[in-house]
Amino acid sequence: MAEKLSMGPVLSAMLLAAALTMAACSSKPPVHPEAGAGSGANAEGAAGAGAAGAGVNASGAEEEAAGPQAGLLAIRLVYFDFDSAEIKGQGVEVVAAHAKYLVANPATRVRLEGHTDERGSREYNIGLGERRAQSVRRALMLLGATDGQISTVSYGEERPAAPGHDEAAWAKNRRVEIVYLAAPPAPKQ
Repeated sequence: MAEKLSMGPVLSAMLLAAALTMAACSSKPPVHPEAGAGSGANAEGAAGAGAAGAGVNASGAEEEAAGPQAGLLAIRLVYFDFDSAEIKGQGVEVVAAHAKYLVANPATRVRLEGHTDERGSREYNIGLGERRAQSVRRALMLLGATDGQISTVSYGEERPAAPGHDEAAWAKNRRVEIVYLAAPPAPKQ
C-alpha cells in the first residue's frame, strides 16, 4: 500500500517531464531575421481554447477572479528563455501546483496569456506567445486538468511587463500569465 501511495508524485513528475520533452522536441519554426536579434515570446490576438462556461460580463469579456493565494499558487507567472516555449526551473513547480489545484477544483477555470519581448516581428511574436501558452496548457492537462478548464490567448509583445530595451526587461516580458477566471453566473430559474 505504501508503494502505491508514493507512486502518485512520481507519476505526476514523469508525466510533466514527458510533456516538457514533447514541447522541447516539437519542430521549431524558422528563425526570422528579427527573431535572431531576440524574439521574445507570445502572440497577440490569437485566442485559444474558448470562453465557453467562463464568467462573462456584459461586454462578452471573461471576468478575472482572485484564485488561490497560498505557496506556489500565489505565483502566476512562468518565464521562458529567449525564443523558447520550454518550461524550465521554477516554472515546472508552478505549473504542477496549479495543475494540482485545478484537479482538486474542477469548476475552476484559467486563462493562459502568452507574452514575448519586443524582439522579432509582430507575427512571429504572436506565434511564439501562443506556443508558450500551449506549452503550459499541455503540461496542465498531462497533470490532470481538463480541456474545459483552460483557455489560451497570445498577446505577443503588446503587453510588456517591464519597460526597457535590455536583457533584464526582456527576461520579464518572456512569460505566460496564469489568470483565474470567475465562475459562470448561476442560471436564472
